[in-house]
Amino acid sequence: MAVTPPPLPGETLRANPARRPAGGEASLPPEAERPLRLTRLGLAAERAFRAFWPLWTLLALGLAFLTTGWQDRLPLELVWFLAVGGAVGIGAAAGWGAWRFRWPSRADALARLDSTMPGRPLAALLDAQAVGRDDPASRAVWEAHRARMEARAKGARAPAPDLRLAARDPYGLRYVALILLAAGLLFGEAWRMVRPGAPVALPGGGALAEGPVWEGWIAPPAHTGKPQLYLADLPPGSLAIPEGSRITIRLYGEVGALSLSETVSARTGEVPPATAPEQSFEVVRDGRLAIEGPGGAEWRVSVVPDEPPAVEVIGAVEADGRGQMALPFRATDDYGVVAGRAEIVLDLPAVERRHGLIPEPDPREALVLDLPMPFGGDRTAFEERLVDDLSQHPFANLPVTVTLVVEDAAGQEGRSEPVAMVLPGRRFFQPVARAVIEQRRDLLWTRANAPRVAGLLRTIAHRPEDLFPDRALYLRLSYTIRRLSAMDPAAMTAEEQEEIAQALWDLAVQLEDGTLRDARERLERARERLSEAMRNGASPEEIAELMDELRAATEDYLRMLAENAQPGQQMADQPQGAQNQGQEITRDEIQALMDRIQELMEQGRMAEAAELMDQLNQLLENLQVTEGGGGGGGPPRPGQRSMEELRESLREQQDLSDEAFRDLQERFQPGRPRGEAGEQQGQQQGQQQGEQGQQGQNQPGQNQPGGQGGREGEGGEGSLAERQGELRRELERQRAELPGLTGEAAEAARRALERAEGAMRQAEEALGRGDLPGAIDRQAEAMDALREGMRNLGQALAENGRLPEDRDTAQAGEQGQGRPVPGRRDPLGRQLGQGGEFGTDQTLADREDMRRRAEELLAEIRRRAAEQERPREELDYLRRLLERF
Repeated sequence: MAVTPPPLPGETLRANPARRPAGGEASLPPEAERPLRLTRLGLAAERAFRAFWPLWTLLALGLAFLTTGWQDRLPLELVWFLAVGGAVGIGAAAGWGAWRFRWPSRADALARLDSTMPGRPLAALLDAQAVGRDDPASRAVWEAHRARMEARAKGARAPAPDLRLAARDPYGLRYVALILLAAGLLFGEAWRMVRPGAPVALPGGGALAEGPVWEGWIAPPAHTGKPQLYLADLPPGSLAIPEGSRITIRLYGEVGALSLSETVSARTGEVPPATAPEQSFEVVRDGRLAIEGPGGAEWRVSVVPDEPPAVEVIGAVEADGRGQMALPFRATDDYGVVAGRAEIVLDLPAVERRHGLIPEPDPREALVLDLPMPFGGDRTAFEERLVDDLSQHPFANLPVTVTLVVEDAAGQEGRSEPVAMVLPGRRFFQPVARAVIEQRRDLLWTRANAPRVAGLLRTIAHRPEDLFPDRALYLRLSYTIRRLSAMDPAAMTAEEQEEIAQALWDLAVQLEDGTLRDARERLERARERLSEAMRNGASPEEIAELMDELRAATEDYLRMLAENAQPGQQMADQPQGAQNQGQEITRDEIQALMDRIQELMEQGRMAEAAELMDQLNQLLENLQVTEGGGGGGGPPRPGQRSMEELRESLREQQDLSDEAFRDLQERFQPGRPRGEAGEQQGQQQGQQQGEQGQQGQNQPGQNQPGGQGGREGEGGEGSLAERQGELRRELERQRAELPGLTGEAAEAARRALERAEGAMRQAEEALGRGDLPGAIDRQAEAMDALREGMRNLGQALAENGRLPEDRDTAQAGEQGQGRPVPGRRDPLGRQLGQGGEFGTDQTLADREDMRRRAEELLAEIRRRAAEQERPREELDYLRRLLERF
């Protein structure tokens, strides 16, 4: 039986003469003839497209050139050059296409159609049986095969022609030509392609009458939003158009056959003749517009005026307790308001002229505020509210007149009726603050009031102990009084006047809002709310709101710290331990730390955010301690002594934890020297004092009370348990000797120290059992509780007024709290402060590197925890570390 192999690509399917039946060529079913003819036409279209696409591209470019009228604008020589070049190109493209084009044969169509059907039924029908013709069974199989192929051939469908030319025209020149031609046909003048004056054939078979023609456009102003009008499409008669519209008229044909007559432009001077081929003018009044001549028309034009905008106040002015005002208004315009302003002028006749307002005021310009405009939507009619805080302006709480002004796109203005009101400003209820604000108003009224203001302020400051809750406020007022008294009112400049007024404003606000303690309480509340939100998994919107609250509270607290700093006192926004080394933490760095916390919370990385939050809390606590006063040099007070003893206990607890950690490392790796791990980690940290850190770890507790420096050789778990017990009993004694303090912070400090003592007892028991990992965990809990107790104790001392009163005492109480001690490092190679805190010689500018290193350490802990061949005790300890961090 013959088998029909599939033809190779490009091979023509032909019937094998050796396989044809004896009667001649095999025939196809009649149902396949029509798809075969359509396939042949599709092949012809494909070949025509591929051969002649340059020809029709050049033809489209030529027609686009003619329809847009470029031949009338270019020099004649260039037109001839382009025409000859285009003719040569078209001829070459036609010849190249004729050479490439070949009409497809029936065999080509048969091969294409057959390739679209499974089994190639057409080729099978054209084949003949080559083997087994005399065998009835073989002939039966062959006939069954032909029957199946014939049924399949009857369902043939002509394939769609492939007209894609992307491979031959990669730059899409054919599309460029078609776009240009379409633009010329839509917006050009197709009749320019023929000889001027000759009739133009129309689609209906008629012709455009010979003779002069005209066309015109009416373009309203852009701000009206109205479309352009084609004048030839408008019937003669009445015509209403917006004021300022521009009319353009073009006259074609014989000069003088058509003329323009109009009375709407009021043009004077050099006016073009009425028969000029093109004229353009602006409509400014009602009148007549006519095209006189064959095919002309006439209109009675009426101008629609552009009305000026209007604005009015639609309600009484509103103000909140902080002095922010809100003035509702409504604005309208026929085409839309584009801008507006409020002009506020002092209503001098309405001012009650008494006390400091008796003299004539200094001249001041009107206060101008921009009116809010809708961001989107219709501006033809809208209502808005003017919201602003003018509490610090000289007109605040004085009678004024407010006039609203709006403007449209044409430059027209509309003004409201002047509205008389008392300009809202912040109200002060604290007596001293109210008196200071009144004197500030008098100073801004006129500079001639300066001596009077200085005298009244001196009277206010006569008994400071009864009126000023904070001595710093009194000192600021005294400085302002001295400066004001030394000035000559006639020589006082406007800048000096504004500067003193600003100082008085800040003083009054601080008297009204509260002292540094109030700012600290607001900061504490903001921190607690954010910490609670972190624990509860707050939404991103709530996190952003709480972070804004924390930023505002922190900024207020830092500002008050700076304002309360005495002359010569160190900046209050330096953390403890960094002052003696010249290290500073700026407000920008604190803000950057808070930005990072918010970013981590929004990403769901709450553990990392909590760590940074702890750093921020510790930094802000240090700021609270630093803001204490200075110099005395006397014996420490009870509260200060308790703080120092707790710091000493914290340092000793850190030493015990370090030694227990080294013992644990030695147990896991017996052949490794003690302290080697700390050195290795210190080198990985990038520290430049590796040897010094090694020595510091081999001599823990050096230079510290209690003689802890020589315990390297002891190092046993029994000695560690004994020392842990001694430290617990020492903490119990310190708790019993705490000063009698009241308040929530004092109670929190006592509870924290009780937890620390309990954790120490558990660590002592674990050390007695030889459970080093459990002991290290309990020691870490004890150190956390100690730090929390110290923070709460410091806050309780501040609330009960027992902070040191002088700088030297404060600095003495701060010794060792966070200052790094050279040569002392923890088992991970980090610098240790005398208080036991983990510190670094770098500022927060390197926090990205610190975060990266922390991630590397966490990955190392995870890697070791996955190594099951390690001792079970070590694996349990590593898993507890992973759960903790």
